[in-house]
Amino acid sequence: MSAHDQAAIDAKPRLSRLEAAWVIARRDFIAVLFSRAFLFFLIGPLFPVLVGGLAGSIGGQVSRQAVTTEVGIAMSAADTAAMIETAGQLSPQLRGAIPALREVPEAAEPGFDAQEFMEARRGNYAAIVTGTLAAPELVGTERQVSRWQGPIELIAGTAMQDGPAKFPDASSQTVTASAASERSNRIRTAQAAQMVMFLLTMLLAGMVLSNLAEEKGNKIIEILAAAIPMDAVFMGKLFAMLGVSFVGIAVWGALGWGFWAIAEDAIVTVTQTNYRDLPGPAVGWPMFLTLAIIYFSMAYLLLGALFLTIGAMANSVREVQTMSMPVTMMQLMVFFLAAYTITQPGSALETFAVVFPLSSPFAMLARAAMEETLWIHALALAWQAVAVVVLVKGGSMLFRKRVMKSGGAGREKKPRRWGRAPQTLSPEPAE
Repeated sequence: MSAHDQAAIDAKPRLSRLEAAWVIARRDFIAVLFSRAFLFFLIGPLFPVLVGGLAGSIGGQVSRQAVTTEVGIAMSAADTAAMIETAGQLSPQLRGAIPALREVPEAAEPGFDAQEFMEARRGNYAAIVTGTLAAPELVGTERQVSRWQGPIELIAGTAMQDGPAKFPDASSQTVTASAASERSNRIRTAQAAQMVMFLLTMLLAGMVLSNLAEEKGNKIIEILAAAIPMDAVFMGKLFAMLGVSFVGIAVWGALGWGFWAIAEDAIVTVTQTNYRDLPGPAVGWPMFLTLAIIYFSMAYLLLGALFLTIGAMANSVREVQTMSMPVTMMQLMVFFLAAYTITQPGSALETFAVVFPLSSPFAMLARAAMEETLWIHALALAWQAVAVVVLVKGGSMLFRKRVMKSGGAGREKKPRRWGRAPQTLSPEPAE
């Protein structure tokens, strides 16, 4: 290479921080996206979701079959028939408050004792009613007696009347919504949005830590740091992993949408919910979804910047895993703080959750569901962006201090002497 060419190369300006961050982001994004590990990462969360769904479905079915509200009737034939008939008449007016009454066949046996029958754990009754309509007696555990004593007294008192029970027909007027129902619906929307964002952040932010630990172990990060500003390297890695996260969310969302399109009727039938009547946020669904994407990005960048700082402090993969646990627990506490303040808008605790950078995305997402004000979101996003820059700057400075200077690169090390140096014989002067 000629001296002129070398001088031209030396005179070529270095990349700006933005260009350097873009180069790192593009490199990491392509490297992670087309790796086999990313494919397994996409498949990994589907198995817990599938297992959790099956376990919840089976558990719910078993629970519904195990919990019984049947109350046995061990009275005279006339009183038993009157109790069962009256319970059927009252059931439409008192939905869920009237137990299912069943005649106890063993009551016809001579010497039948309801207390002994219950203590012997025979039948499948929550309690047994004996006595007469004028003086019914309920036999069962303390909890079941306390639960069904009032309904049984109501049924027996109604059965003593002459003729079938008569109830007036109440007229009704319905409204589309009320202040209480609207607030309750928005709280549910805020809680669901916070939970989804927290799970996605914790699931995906670990990729930043693993990527840094891998490149730190094989010394690639030191080569990059020698050519590019360290804060640009950190920022590029953060946005690369954020892009990879959006790819993963898009894949999972497409799979979920496909499953919903196939099994929509079955899901709505099982859950007894109409997805078209989901409670809407205060700012409207389009703006709310836009803010949710932005706040997820900020939460991911904030947590990822913390993980990069931990990677800068650690000297091995084991130290990385050990030091990341407190941050994970802290993020869990931050989520609980933001979730707790949903019902306390304007309080000092809610204000702290909005101002504290790590909890700010979660608290502000809840505000988007509860309040219509938009200008405060621009202020919060600007503050969160400043926090990301500060964390990245701090992590990069810590990395240069601990890693780039800890190895004594470029310094000549003197050999350590563990004992007295062996004496060498100097050549005798020539005569």
